[in-house]
Amino acid sequence: MPLENNFQHDELSRKNPGTRLSVADLTDIVPPDSPKWGEAMAHYGTRLSQAGVTSVVFLHGSLHGTDLFGMQRLDDAGGLKRGYSRGVSGVDALLAAMREESNGIPLLPGGLKPPLSSDPATKHLLDEQIGEAGNFTESYVESFRKTLNQNLARPISCHRLLWASEHHHLGRALAAVWLLDELHKRCTEQNPGTGHRILVQAHGQAGLVLALASNLLCPSPITGRPKLLSVLNSYAQQANQPGLVETMKRIESLVATATLLNGVALDIITFGTPVRYGWDISGIGKLLHIVNHRNLRTDGKSWLAKMELPQITMEMPIAWGGDYVQELAVAGSDAVPATETARVVNKMVWELVEPYDGFERWLECARRAVRFPSEGRCILVDYKDSTGSTNPRDHYFGHAVYTRRHAMLFNLTQIVRACYTP
Repeated sequence: MPLENNFQHDELSRKNPGTRLSVADLTDIVPPDSPKWGEAMAHYGTRLSQAGVTSVVFLHGSLHGTDLFGMQRLDDAGGLKRGYSRGVSGVDALLAAMREESNGIPLLPGGLKPPLSSDPATKHLLDEQIGEAGNFTESYVESFRKTLNQNLARPISCHRLLWASEHHHLGRALAAVWLLDELHKRCTEQNPGTGHRILVQAHGQAGLVLALASNLLCPSPITGRPKLLSVLNSYAQQANQPGLVETMKRIESLVATATLLNGVALDIITFGTPVRYGWDISGIGKLLHIVNHRNLRTDGKSWLAKMELPQITMEMPIAWGGDYVQELAVAGSDAVPATETARVVNKMVWELVEPYDGFERWLECARRAVRFPSEGRCILVDYKDSTGSTNPRDHYFGHAVYTRRHAMLFNLTQIVRACYTP
């Protein structure tokens, strides 16, 4: 992607990524809370501190109560109704496995739906209902903070942020503005100086939020930024959200003067993020993508997922090939905004950030089987989460394993080796 990406969509390249790519297996797991585990976590805490990391932010959404695969948009676009799937063997069964009402992923209690609030009550509810599946629990973050800071005179702060989990363009764009405001608050409160870093670990579509944020942080006066901010500001006023209007004004001023992070570098790690929006690396620090992946291909292109119909409908229920949410929640899929105003504005954002729409374009993007974006390093990891179980709550189609506590040390090891080793 170009240095000043200006909200362009990723090119979905299938070329060999070369040195950007590495592979790893989750083997020889060190038991959490064991002496060896604590020592290793403390060691990496020292490494992060030496690299200038002063804060770690865990950003995630909810697997429950959301249109995880974005089937609403596919159905709304009329793919099946117009017969686009005719002649594509197995696609009907695949779509049934993706739909919210038939994919086996439960709803949230009381019919709770996005937008979700990043408040203690909602986080506690997710911890109770979902546990560690695609969810950075309070106990996970506390354990990370405690063990990371054992040997540090100046502790690294650790925060958990729950984004609204609105899986559409407007929702992700609003979340990008919200996130930048949260990061600005932390930079202001901690008053870190130049050379310091914030490390954000983002699960799933939270990574797409950060991709949009990276474009907003571009230090050059790109044309797409005022257009997007104007659209979002107009929506905030139409929706009668004065708090959002104030946030928009604040962010617009901060990005215009390049003072949003006060000279702090923003390092980003994504876990299982679908490849959609392009990244702008000119205004951020380190960028690393980690994807749950098991090679099932026979053509030597081990860096690509396997997308063959109807075989995928047999592989997906046991997460045989890795993370199927990352593979299938691509361009053309999405949830549908709840109000007519939001739907109109969502289309305006979509026209700025994604050139693909409709069933056939989604199928085209899914069949490209791209595992990671054109920018940043990538690690394809076999997390060993395919146990043969057909219960989605055991693996959430390969999308849940990244945030489980037994993988915490492994993930941190990969992050430090890839991003903070000279």
